[in-house]
Amino acid sequence: MAADRHDADPSPQVPLLLAIAYRAMTDHFHARLAQLGREPLRPAHGFTFRYLAGHPRATTVDLAAHLGVTKQAASKTVAELADWGYLRRGPHPTDRRAQVLALTERGHEYLRLADRLWSEVERDLADVVGADHVAALGRDLRAYIRHVYGDQPVPLRPVW
Repeated sequence: MAADRHDADPSPQVPLLLAIAYRAMTDHFHARLAQLGREPLRPAHGFTFRYLAGHPRATTVDLAAHLGVTKQAASKTVAELADWGYLRRGPHPTDRRAQVLALTERGHEYLRLADRLWSEVERDLADVVGADHVAALGRDLRAYIRHVYGDQPVPLRPVW
């Protein structure tokens, strides 16, 4: 019945629906993490994992700029992930004040787990709307992303 209430809304709010759907998918993802006994990771942690996987010599300042947060907020995220064994800090090769951040094997394992869990979430969506619709949605979203960003790198970071 609640779905009917959302279906009846005639206003063109696809961006809002995408945001709500992403939130629902993220909640599903985090519920699975909790079932597996994992730490209480937040979406910002996930964006941190993805960034560090692609930028193995990043510093906390780099991470803060990428996430769009203060250095202090990024430092807190780094400390949490380091305490949980997902990343390590090492000496920077040219700046003694900075530290290089790197995912540990546990961090890389988490990314593999995250990929599996996101696949589960996508299969759940396909169970609801049909695999053909999910495939079409993926094609349509990729087309829109290409339209907006062209050949530029696509930022994968939170929208605060």
